[in-house]
Amino acid sequence: MFENTLDSYAHSNGLKNTNTYFKVLFAILTMLVSLVSTSPVIPFIVFLLLTYLIIFKAKIPYKFYLKFLLVPFIFAFITFVFMAVFFGVGFHVLELGIFNWAVTADGFNLGFLVFARMLGGFSCLAFLALTTPMTELFSVLERLKIPKIVLELAMLMYRYIFVFLDEGINMYHSQETRLGYSTIKKSFKSMGMLGSNLFIKTWVKGEQVYLAMESRCYTGSMKTMGEYGSIRSIGTRNLALLVVFEVALFLGTCLTGNFNIF
Repeated sequence: MFENTLDSYAHSNGLKNTNTYFKVLFAILTMLVSLVSTSPVIPFIVFLLLTYLIIFKAKIPYKFYLKFLLVPFIFAFITFVFMAVFFGVGFHVLELGIFNWAVTADGFNLGFLVFARMLGGFSCLAFLALTTPMTELFSVLERLKIPKIVLELAMLMYRYIFVFLDEGINMYHSQETRLGYSTIKKSFKSMGMLGSNLFIKTWVKGEQVYLAMESRCYTGSMKTMGEYGSIRSIGTRNLALLVVFEVALFLGTCLTGNFNIF
């Protein structure tokens, strides 16, 4: 299944043994530079570079990566279309001929910039998700002094997203074998029943988890396990390369700041 495959790739990819601190710093700094860029050039370079690392260095199958990228790509493209049509002023690049709608130059440039930023930012998050097991990531975040309540909520959410997704898939297949989706009317009814039952199961499962934790002397905090190096363990050479790369990206944002398609 998709969620199991995602977790298995995180534990068995080509960059699994790379220092976790290095991967976290690389992904976060690169994402920040991509987000502050005022032109789409650097975000697209980031997207292409991270895609190369994910497919050719981490050895993640390209079909799986494209499937993983599909949903955010659709949202990014829809955002681009709406911003190109309904935002901005300036000369009309394209007349749509419907309700006097038109694609303006400012709207197109703004929408394309947001589209590029979304792709660049998501590729950084995909790099972390596909190359770093969540247990290692949570351990690193704890040592970076991220508030414990944030980490605990993140750990519980990550764990039970997959549990409830599995429950939902099993319910869906059960309904499907009983022709619950044979017509549009039955499909809406089945989806409503699936959503309501899943909500109830979520509530009950949460109560059970809390009781189970209390019976095991839960004191209000959850400890992460494992030591995954430190910032010093990155190494002087790798740290210097990281700094040079991020500075080069930042200079690129400065040099391409005025770049626009129209």
